[in-house]
Amino acid sequence: MADALKPASRGVPRMLALELARVTERAAIAAARLRGKGDEKAADQAAVDAMRDELNSLPVRGTVVIGEGERDEAPMLFIGERLGRGEGPEVDIAVDPLEGTTLCAKDMPGAIAVMAMAERGSLLAAPDVYMQKIAIGPGYPPGLVDLDASPIDNVRALARAKGVHPQQITALILDRPRHAALVAEVREAGAAVRLISDGDIAGIIFTASPEETGIDLYLGIGAAPEGVLAAAAMRCIGGQMQGRLILDTPERRRRATEMGIVDLDRKYDLTDLASGDVIVAATGVTDGALLRGVRFRPDRIQTETVVYRSEAGTVRRILGEHRRGLT
Repeated sequence: MADALKPASRGVPRMLALELARVTERAAIAAARLRGKGDEKAADQAAVDAMRDELNSLPVRGTVVIGEGERDEAPMLFIGERLGRGEGPEVDIAVDPLEGTTLCAKDMPGAIAVMAMAERGSLLAAPDVYMQKIAIGPGYPPGLVDLDASPIDNVRALARAKGVHPQQITALILDRPRHAALVAEVREAGAAVRLISDGDIAGIIFTASPEETGIDLYLGIGAAPEGVLAAAAMRCIGGQMQGRLILDTPERRRRATEMGIVDLDRKYDLTDLASGDVIVAATGVTDGALLRGVRFRPDRIQTETVVYRSEAGTVRRILGEHRRGLT
């Protein structure tokens, strides 16, 4: 077993991929017990507690770089918290124990428990601010779309590369008042818009398989921590992504500087956000397009988890049945 925990080369030990699946499974089950109860905080806290307990059982020396907030805002899974058994490889940890707290509280589609683990120093330690994002799937020339280009130009460039009319492009955008002008521009270009209420990690992942999801392009402003987690997944499955932190107040600029951000206006590409060997695991809490939600049976609990790894280029789907102790 000790040999299995050694990297096959430089990177994160491959056996940790299954361990990460256990981490997100446990968080998803804890949150799913509160589906539809209308209590976002309770569901999120249940997922946080479960994820932290499981992470502390891993043979790693982990540091949270994307978590529930800074130390003074989050008692657990805060940025900078050290996790694991204090042995094994040094790793960065990025977590969102319950992506889509509102979705879970209302028992709506798309809530997931998700985390990433990477070589130390591989994940951007982003403050809890907004990020402007753009993403497309694999197979296109580098720099095909760009944050600094207009939505119309990005739609047209993607359509030309796909060999289709702009009317055959679908962009996914968070349904927020701040995106009204963006939605109008995308539609002006002739493209369709699919709006989502929450869950932009999964939304960005959708661009990697447009033939299955119907999503060609992700655009808009969402949370920066979720942007780093989405970038970690895209590193594994392929595609392009750019992000820029929105640091529009003195307080946000101060926090970014304290976290080591030097260029406050920097446009980050995919490998700036997530580099090195990366493993990402996500488990469904509620049913969604990416994953099936937790199923509670009289004698077992069923979960669906996806695990991505960048070094191997693998995507594994795990259908779990949990019996002993009903986790």
